[in-house]
Amino acid sequence: MTHPIALPAHAALEAVDRAHLIHPVAPWRAHEERGPILLASGRGSWLTDAQGHELLDAFAGLWCVNVGYGQESVVQAAAEQMRTLPYATGYFHFGSEPAIRLAEKLVQITPASLTRVYLTLGGSEAVDAAVRFVVQYHNALGRPSKKHFISLERGYHGSSSTGAGLTALPVFHRGFDLPLPTQHYIPSPNPYRHADGGDPQSLIAASVAALRAKVAELGAENVAAFFCEPIQGSGGVIVPPQGWLKAMRDAARELDILFVVDEVITGFGRTGPMFACEAEDVEPDLLTMAKGLTAGYVPMGATMMSERVYAAIADGAPPGMPIGHGATYSGHPVSAAVALEVLRLYQEGGVLANGQRVAAHFAAGLDALRAHPLVGDARHRGLLGALELVSDKASKRGFDTALGLSDRIFRTGYRNGLVFRSFGDHILGFAPALTFTEDEFAQMFARLRKTLDEVLDMPDVRAAMAA
Repeated sequence: MTHPIALPAHAALEAVDRAHLIHPVAPWRAHEERGPILLASGRGSWLTDAQGHELLDAFAGLWCVNVGYGQESVVQAAAEQMRTLPYATGYFHFGSEPAIRLAEKLVQITPASLTRVYLTLGGSEAVDAAVRFVVQYHNALGRPSKKHFISLERGYHGSSSTGAGLTALPVFHRGFDLPLPTQHYIPSPNPYRHADGGDPQSLIAASVAALRAKVAELGAENVAAFFCEPIQGSGGVIVPPQGWLKAMRDAARELDILFVVDEVITGFGRTGPMFACEAEDVEPDLLTMAKGLTAGYVPMGATMMSERVYAAIADGAPPGMPIGHGATYSGHPVSAAVALEVLRLYQEGGVLANGQRVAAHFAAGLDALRAHPLVGDARHRGLLGALELVSDKASKRGFDTALGLSDRIFRTGYRNGLVFRSFGDHILGFAPALTFTEDEFAQMFARLRKTLDEVLDMPDVRAAMAA
């Protein structure tokens, strides 16, 4: 049983939020006017807001609540660890059982190349750690000129001072003096928008050629690494053809640059297997993860590295000299205990198996919406998917951003009891919990179709489509 927050308390919280709380990736002044959407509780795949409005969460919080809300065993794991040992530093050679056992477990379930684990507080920190380790690796090998990094257009690798430059989305650069001169991009492997998108092999070949050309332009002796997501999440859920990831891994090795896979979104069953790399038998040099690691219940991420990278860094340091990278909360025992329980739920609790079983319902629901007048493309892998809305299907023409359509779509969906990601370029992103049921998918797509129909009936939307 859930209860809305009392109206006076609700109004007071809103006022405090407007006055003091800075929200991530928000227009600050506009948020002061608009105020927050207060959430009160969550259970399974459902949220209840402060006014008692029930919502089916088709985005798992922020791509992360993979096991659903309210898993009591996860709560108990956190509570027990807090009673036993609420904090343990990893400095001065200290350790804790949960962190050690988590490192062992992650090595067991990730690609075989990955044997070492650095635990972080989230995805952005994991990416920053990866960048620092890549730089340290090349310096240790006597290759100090290797300082340039290549990533994908529309890629997302966090919003830290370094990762936001690897991220290739303008909003994360504006005003922050990014990208850095050492950060470069090649085209996104987007089958819907790429000139070679209709032919998977041609698209893969185009990506490989683009990586080779960029390395040649910069000089192979200057390029440190290539970063990519197996599926581009915040860039619009762009799903490359099967074989793309392996082809890019092979190209990176031939070019003598490190291959770093960002599985912050795609990890932990989101695309079907435990990690998206498994689908193509790809063994990266480094891999970053977060989100599904703890299913969002507490903050945690990880940077995993191969023995080759680890050994170069370890052996390149003067004897007894520490490697100068660390954080107060690395390997936090409570986060590690939660992660271990979440991993148990994936494997022993049937969560991963359920996600694989219901993925067909998700795919069918998205594919059926291709016929809707607003939908130009539907794409998906596992329980990660998107709809791209267009004003003209034949030309793939989008909508003028002046319509403010993305926010209106989100608000319409919210009114219909559905939460999803509404990107600024009119792409709707979906990442339902791996615990979703067939009935919840039926409700999700009924509410989504109702939302699209209501948006289609808006006069200015009709006018844009008739233009």
